[in-house]
Amino acid sequence: MAPRYADDLSLAHVLADTADKISMDRFRALDLRVESKPDLTPVSDADQAVERALRATLGRTRPRDSVLGEEYGVSAAAAGPGHRQWVIDPIDGTKNYIRGVPIWATLIALMEGDQPVVGLVSAPALGRRWWAALGHGAFAGRHTAAATPIRVSGVRRIGDASFCYSSLHGWEETERLEPVLDLIRQSWRSRAYGDFYGYMLVAEGAVDIMVEPELSLWDVAALIPIVTEAGGVFTDLSGQPGPAGGSAVATNGKIHEEVLTRLS
Repeated sequence: MAPRYADDLSLAHVLADTADKISMDRFRALDLRVESKPDLTPVSDADQAVERALRATLGRTRPRDSVLGEEYGVSAAAAGPGHRQWVIDPIDGTKNYIRGVPIWATLIALMEGDQPVVGLVSAPALGRRWWAALGHGAFAGRHTAAATPIRVSGVRRIGDASFCYSSLHGWEETERLEPVLDLIRQSWRSRAYGDFYGYMLVAEGAVDIMVEPELSLWDVAALIPIVTEAGGVFTDLSGQPGPAGGSAVATNGKIHEEVLTRLS
């Protein structure tokens, strides 16, 4: 591993251990409190507790770094060129979480300027974790002692590809539903695994395409290093790499340009 990010990736695992304990203790709890945020998306007391705990740890261990979280915003000035910022989604897949569906995860990323350089996704209800650092490769397993390198697939045709999406509603709202439906019809298989999970399946080579039309920075920052270090390509719908575009197209790289063309 590049020594520059070894300590940061180790810290990300420590943060994930903390998050896993809190989120699993509240998963399927009868007294779980759920509220609606101003954008009408749900937030549980577990989302808030996880983010508070991770912010507290980062405040002690990385006091010079900025923190951006879904529930509590930016802890300091937003990261700029040469600056480091931790980006946290305490529970990605809150709707699954509050209904007892085990497909949810804590997303932890470190950004330098506008580039995610460390990414970790921990899905404790699935008993699985994925992580990567720039120049280090991508790995998956229950923990670092049981790590396995992961790699995207070698599929080269849409007709042989497994296509994944989160929901059709967002595509309808952005007036791109027909291109997505066409991809579904042309693909070998399609499934709506949703949220982080489709991207991790791309990184593992189990799925070849994952697309979403509207996303925030905390939704994607941790995913990008994992997909790209596994050999994949991650852009927005216009084909620009990085997390700033507000949309996502992740593929094994071999069919990326064709997917972008079809979605446009």
